[in-house]
This record gives sequence, C-alpha cells and structure tokens, in this order.
Amino acid sequence: MHELSTPVHLVNIKKWRALQFILNGDVSVCQRFFPGVRKLKDEKAGSARVERRDAAENRQRILATAIQLFEQHGVEQVSMNQIATEAGIGPGTLYRRYRNKGELCLDLIKGNVVSCFKDIQTYLEHNREEPPEQRLKGALRIFLRFRESKMQLLKGVEDAGATNRKKAGTRSPLYDELHGLLVEQFHEMNPGKEAVRNNVFKADMLLEALKSDAYLYQREVRGYSPEEILELLYITFVLQGG
Repeated sequence: MHELSTPVHLVNIKKWRALQFILNGDVSVCQRFFPGVRKLKDEKAGSARVERRDAAENRQRILATAIQLFEQHGVEQVSMNQIATEAGIGPGTLYRRYRNKGELCLDLIKGNVVSCFKDIQTYLEHNREEPPEQRLKGALRIFLRFRESKMQLLKGVEDAGATNRKKAGTRSPLYDELHGLLVEQFHEMNPGKEAVRNNVFKADMLLEALKSDAYLYQREVRGYSPEEILELLYITFVLQGG
C-alpha cells in the first residue's frame, strides 16, 4: 500500500514503468520498484539474453499459429500440444518458451496491456482537477474497453494463473497494477485513516467484478452491455459505496 502523502500521479508513473518491466521480463530493473516480483518470461533474473534468430522465428511461428487456432476454435478449446503440432515444433520447444497457455496469451496481449495502463495514466493526469469519482469511472471505462477487445486472451491469462497459483490471495501483475489504481482513487474519495482498510476492501471487491468469470456472466447470462456494467459498478462501488 502506498503512503497517502505520495502524489498520485508520481505513484502511477512509477507503477506503470514497473508493469512494463514485468511484462518484458526485466526483473532486475522491476525489483527497484517492487521487490520480489515474479518474471513472466523464462530468462534468468538480471540476464540480458539476446534472442537467437531461430528462437525469434519459433516465437513468431508459435504466436501466429496460436492466433489462428484461437480465432478458429476459441482459446479455451485449444491445447498447447495442438499449437506445437500446427506450428511444426516439438512440445519441448513450446514449453521452454511458455510454461502454460496463459503465458502465451499474455505474450499476445502484453503490448495492449501496457497501452491500456498508459491510457489510464494519461487520462488520470489530464483530469487530475476532476473529482476522484469521475476519474475512477473514466479509468474503469478504459479498462473495460481493453477487456472487451481482448476478452478470450485475457481469460486465458486468468485461467492459467488460477490453475498455477498456489497461494490464496495472490494475483497476476496485471491485476496488482489495477488494484493499486483503484485503491488510490478510493483513498482520494475517502482520505481518512479509518477509511484506508475499507478502501482496500472495496478495491478487492471491484477487482473481482472485473475479472473474466464475473464479467462474462454479466455480459452473456445477464445480458448487460459494457456501458451498463460500467454504470452499475459506478453506482455500487462509488455512489452507494462512498
């Protein structure tokens, strides 16, 4: 949790840079921001391995094959072995680069993830004079737009993370980043010391509503549009929860 006296825009810049390093696998740099973070690539911590040409070609072949299969069959229905077979590589080659399908999905969307949080940071900086309630709503709108555009791949990242996560309460770097943004906005809305714990709780609950299982249920079963979901989240967690 960040100190409440730290300027919000400086905290966000610091965290966004850390997210870039996490997604790029540069743990040695990232640990200057967040000690103990987990790398998402298979490089050894602190190394600056130059990717060989054949490895780079394999990566592009894997990603192109995965995109094609995901578009044809859906992310959930495609196995790692199927990707390896269609890409014309051995399963060992695939698993040396990606330990699971979630890491492959993350590689496909990591540029979009960084762009999403950069857009959120830019929005928050340009609207810093607006009430925190409106800034939070605007940040949520940007994230939901990203979620809609990468729905299946994001679910693939989350599903793999849930399967491989051993400790309860741990999250992916993506959701740690989003959680931090939510907490900061709730702190601005409710700055009292007695509200700090409740602000974290509200961010926890809002984050659960934004994850794939809950979000897709509201979209596909309840029939809500993204804008309707945004309005209901705003009413529930900001207007009524404030």
